[in-house]
Amino acid sequence: MNINILAGGPEEFLPNLHEYSGENDIWVGVDRGVYSLINKNLTPVIGFGDFDSVSKEELQVIEGHVKEMKRYKPEKNETDMELALNWAITQEPVLIRIFGATGGRLDHLLANVHLLVKPVLEENPVNMVLIDNQNILSLKGPGSYKIEQRADKKYISFVPITLDVKGITLEGFKYPLENRHITIGSTLCISNELISDYGTFSFSEGILLVIRSND
Repeated sequence: MNINILAGGPEEFLPNLHEYSGENDIWVGVDRGVYSLINKNLTPVIGFGDFDSVSKEELQVIEGHVKEMKRYKPEKNETDMELALNWAITQEPVLIRIFGATGGRLDHLLANVHLLVKPVLEENPVNMVLIDNQNILSLKGPGSYKIEQRADKKYISFVPITLDVKGITLEGFKYPLENRHITIGSTLCISNELISDYGTFSFSEGILLVIRSND
């Protein structure tokens, strides 16, 4: 099972969500994202939020379509996205995709990126990606990973999330590296490209944000 979560970010940043709606996919709405899913004929199995970003009429539409609702007061310790993500992780899916989490407010964007850290620290981390119409983001802990060429996501960047990332090795890339140590704030690994059908990246310590992008 894959869980797709739609938040309430600007519509212009969304890819075609129907391309991610298969037999093994279920949808979860976060705040205004619940209403957006209904408008796209993608009914969420559950909705999360304080729903302060929808009108009374829109909330009535939501309540008429979604069987399970988790409603919260605006004054709370977690964002609506964190509450939805915590629920999704407990379902033990193969993959969690997050949409509608970029664009608009920068504090929400940064918070959503940092929410990807939590699963990385688990013994058996859930595979999670944050997707918009131009980027795919994921966080990786120490290890070795294969990465495949994608014509629609030519550029690949590796951004340190922890103070230090050690032992970075890039093979099959236009700009290869071997056992390099980079620190947070470094731009050494920005805007790389694969030179064959696939490449590998590995590192021994730290957490990396992997961003695949197009122009």
